[in-house]
Amino acid sequence: MHFDDGLYTWVTDLAHRAPGPLDTLISVWSDYGLGLFAVLMVMAWWRARPLGIARTTTALAAPLVVVAAYAVNDVLKMIVHEQRPCQTLHTLTVEACPPLGDWSFPSNHAAIAAAAAVAILLTDRALGAVAVPAALLMGASRVWIGAHYPHDVVIGLLVGAAVAVVLVPAARKAAPFVERLGDTRLRPLVTAR
Repeated sequence: MHFDDGLYTWVTDLAHRAPGPLDTLISVWSDYGLGLFAVLMVMAWWRARPLGIARTTTALAAPLVVVAAYAVNDVLKMIVHEQRPCQTLHTLTVEACPPLGDWSFPSNHAAIAAAAAVAILLTDRALGAVAVPAALLMGASRVWIGAHYPHDVVIGLLVGAAVAVVLVPAARKAAPFVERLGDTRLRPLVTAR
């Protein structure tokens, strides 16, 4: 038993009673919404190029930060081995329950979304103002469809954000290397000029 079993069942019961189009919309967001973060990272990179090498370096690091957050989160999943709530609580869910052995804690979707959102925010505040609420909505959607306990999502968001907060400033140290790329065929990658 988990301290948030009741919250999980309350949310999944609410989802079960919600209008079908709302469940469909949330399910589509939950399944495909991570694509928005890829688009926002590309936009952050595009907007960073004329603003200097430090900002461009931060933007180029964002996808690597997301991969690192996923890796850290996945190691935690392999250590904890928490079954999905839909396997243990036997409640009706919007989406089919993942199979046994597809661990729940912490949420990879939440970790990826949070890492991307923080990396985007540290690169471009305007785009971060879109990315941060989108990451929170991604986390909430994972509970709504029945894939995760609320604590899975909260910890996933914290893991992703923490990895980004540590790695994004560290990545800025690569600015001299990125600046040298401006003298190569990769110049359009690092500068708008």
